[in-house]
Amino acid sequence: MPTSAVPASAVPASAVPASAVPTSAMPAPAVRWALAGLSLSVLLSSLGTSIAHVGLPTLAEVFSASFQEVQWIVLAYLLALTTLIVGVGRLGDLVGRRRLLLGGISLFTGASVLCAAAPTLWLLIGARAAQGLGAAVMTALTMAFVGETVPKARTGRAMGLLGTMSSVGTALGPSLGGALIAGFGWRALFFVNVPMGLLALFLAHRHLPLDRRGPRAARARFDHLGTLLLALTLAAYALAMTLGHGRFGPLNAVLLVAAACGVGLFVRAEARAESPLVRRAMFRDPVLRASLATSALVATVMMATLVVGPFYLSRTLGLGEALVGVVLSVGPWSLR
Repeated sequence: MPTSAVPASAVPASAVPASAVPTSAMPAPAVRWALAGLSLSVLLSSLGTSIAHVGLPTLAEVFSASFQEVQWIVLAYLLALTTLIVGVGRLGDLVGRRRLLLGGISLFTGASVLCAAAPTLWLLIGARAAQGLGAAVMTALTMAFVGETVPKARTGRAMGLLGTMSSVGTALGPSLGGALIAGFGWRALFFVNVPMGLLALFLAHRHLPLDRRGPRAARARFDHLGTLLLALTLAAYALAMTLGHGRFGPLNAVLLVAAACGVGLFVRAEARAESPLVRRAMFRDPVLRASLATSALVATVMMATLVVGPFYLSRTLGLGEALVGVVLSVGPWSLR
């Protein structure tokens, strides 16, 4: 991934802002607070992935929606997250990582307010998509900021902390969501993100180093075509798998063919792109291919359990929201 940082030797010491000094010169308390803000950002993005699952049966009743419709509360978030996260690093190089991260946290927090206030299902789904865009920025850039804020001797520990926070958010989401629905109603599922988002925004704004941008000619371009094709392909596949109320009809087949064509167009576009989202040379590594396949299987099992599970537990077994959340939390912990 290209970087926009200017080498220290090329900038006079007097011209470097105090907040943009090397990590070794940053005070230890500032590093700790910066890492706290990054950890909270990771927690929020993973919590946003899992906290809404437990509320799907309740939301289906509130909005008089079918399972095929209400599952888009989860799918919209995941589609937006998956589409943007691949290119966030390069986008950060173009506009500035700190600026982009602050924008991502702000978008996630504002979208959480819209989710909590949504009067209709489709407005809620749209707000969830915006929330997913913010989560993509938060997920990708927090890892990139570790190298800029944490001394090299503590980088491994910091990366482990961020990974742990991601796991905690995924596992905590169902149980926390069940308790919130039981105690305060479904809107609390999304409103709980607001105070944590504001705190993450304050910490990031206060303690992350300022952006140091290099010459425009040295920055790679953002792959707009690849991002668009990826979004359309994922959307077509998701629609093919959800339309039809459980029956696979002609429209589903057309959408599935469109998704397959989208994959081909995406591969072709990436081969010709100056700065592709995904470099095909990466997939020549057998270890990487095996790792990606394993991750895909784990994610498929976990997401299927978290989407279908709440309906079975609540409508078939008759469990309450809080107990449903506790049961669903077992899955993410065991898979991780």
